[in-house]
Amino acid sequence: MADHDSDPGAEYPEHPREKHRGPVVLRRGRLVEATTTDQRLLDSRGPTDWVHTDPWRVLRIQAEFVEGFGALAEVPRAVTVFGSARTGREDPEYELGREIGASLADAGFAVITGGGPGSMEAVNRGASDAGGLSIGLGIELPFEQGLNPWVDLGVNFRYFFTRKTMFVKYAQAFLCLPGGFGTLDELFEALTLVQTKKVTKFPVVLFGSEYWGGLYDWIAGTVCADGKINESDLKLLHLTDDIADAVSVVQEAYRGWEATH
Repeated sequence: MADHDSDPGAEYPEHPREKHRGPVVLRRGRLVEATTTDQRLLDSRGPTDWVHTDPWRVLRIQAEFVEGFGALAEVPRAVTVFGSARTGREDPEYELGREIGASLADAGFAVITGGGPGSMEAVNRGASDAGGLSIGLGIELPFEQGLNPWVDLGVNFRYFFTRKTMFVKYAQAFLCLPGGFGTLDELFEALTLVQTKKVTKFPVVLFGSEYWGGLYDWIAGTVCADGKINESDLKLLHLTDDIADAVSVVQEAYRGWEATH
């Protein structure tokens, strides 16, 4: 997952313009829709007939969980990687994403991304090219580009909260490349889950000290210093610029997780 308020993949012919509405693919004249399923669920304005339809939405939500669990049940150990959809193929961050995807694959991990363009595509591409399992979890958005061409196993979701569950449930670590609101959303949700012990032995790696350093310093110098988190909570974050170091952190955490399962 990452920033989805642009059209970064439009110029790439192998990345077709399409929109996903759950498992349904829309192209050409049906590409543009005024609202999304998530929006219709969360928006309480307008006619009151939504009161009578919400119970039925529960069945669709249930179906998404069933489809996601079924598709991903046999996934081996994996790392979820987040990053910006706006990263161009000529950007050094794109090549970095490919190297990270390949390194994780070489270490025996599948990679899970939001399945979109930019850094997500780069990680999927690196893992796929290295012979690893490349997974993409897409989401219905007004300007969704569809899953990138290097996704080997893809699942499309209507609801963010269903998708978020899959990001966590089937991964043993999170790795965040430079990204925007979507990346920040997933980052802090992961930290909250680890801090509250909803998930254990789950490292959160920030890759790129120049990009993430200011945020890390603010968390340490303001949030922690003001007593809003404990000093031990800072250890939940690992800031690095070295791919081998990032992979090593993931491997160590996986060995710890494996020992308890």
